[in-house]
Amino acid sequence: MFELIDEWGPEKVVVVSDSRTGMRGVLVIDNAARGVGKGGTRMSPSLTVAEVARLARVMTWKWAGVDLFYGGAKAGIRFDPSSPHKEAALRAFVRRLSNEVPREYVLGLDMGLTERDAAIVQDELGDRGAAVGTPAELGGVPYDELGVTGFGVAEAASAASAVAGVPLAGARVSVQGFGAVGWAAAKRFAELGATVVAVSTVDGVLHDPSGLDVTRLLELRAVHGDAVVREYGGPLLRPGEELLLDAEVLVPAAVQDVISEEVAGRVKARLVVEGANLPTTPGAQRVLAERGITVVPDFVANAGGVVAAAFAMDARYSAFRPDPGEIFAAISAKLRTNTELVLAEAARRERTTHEAARELAQDRVRAAMALRGRLSTRS
Repeated sequence: MFELIDEWGPEKVVVVSDSRTGMRGVLVIDNAARGVGKGGTRMSPSLTVAEVARLARVMTWKWAGVDLFYGGAKAGIRFDPSSPHKEAALRAFVRRLSNEVPREYVLGLDMGLTERDAAIVQDELGDRGAAVGTPAELGGVPYDELGVTGFGVAEAASAASAVAGVPLAGARVSVQGFGAVGWAAAKRFAELGATVVAVSTVDGVLHDPSGLDVTRLLELRAVHGDAVVREYGGPLLRPGEELLLDAEVLVPAAVQDVISEEVAGRVKARLVVEGANLPTTPGAQRVLAERGITVVPDFVANAGGVVAAAFAMDARYSAFRPDPGEIFAAISAKLRTNTELVLAEAARRERTTHEAARELAQDRVRAAMALRGRLSTRS
């Protein structure tokens, strides 16, 4: 585990378990120089400590990238989210972390967890401040229901479209993943005048070069969930083919490491907007840059969720629910500004967009570490 540590962190790694439920969990507080640790908690039967540490580092850069004052952290539970014992495992997990939550870490939602799970966390610890992303009925900001992350992805794409030479009105968009991020991104792209030509789930890829009916897709997803692509009707392409279709804009919004160097060499899109965390490998990022393909990095493009989380953090102990209109306006303003800044800095510094974005975030984190006396004193 020591090999995970570098000049930025992690500052704390807490591994927990519960023999009764079989729960195995981990909390990684990567860097809290700019504030209390805040990040999503995911549940997966194949989760690893290294995976959570990697995602915690992304959160460090994401908070600094949008210039909001929270620290990078992430948590994970190695458990099947479809299990009938999910709630028991979740309650055991947060009980084991009662020393850290919410004093050092506030739970958010990630893969495998829902708004109801956030409510369970608050109930188990008896503290409204323990988690954000709770249902509106409990005064929370329901991220998945509002679609804040996907909305921000499309806003970032709109801001990047001029640099990429891809007018968004009429542009063809391929979206990998139609979960919490993908559906909202497709909805916003359609509102901005783009043509969504492909969406995918684990079942396959829906593709129509003339454009899919996004309204119908959203209606079917509300009823059938991940089975939406089967219910829509028509032939399905194999998963992964959506990355290589004829489209001006590609949105990988599913899982990490889906665009390798080999795939990057065959991508036809002129603008890649990363809706998922870590969807492109470092080698792929260099290939895309060399090919002149504009990339909006994950911790810039998908930061709509953290902007909404900042509103939720402020409202944890308040009797007033944040206004969704105010949240969407803040996401649009923050992500458009940050996208334009990162693309300009990448050109100025002659860096990939990931490198430029990371350097900007590191400058902010380093300044906070210096002010708190946390920089290394070793020569």
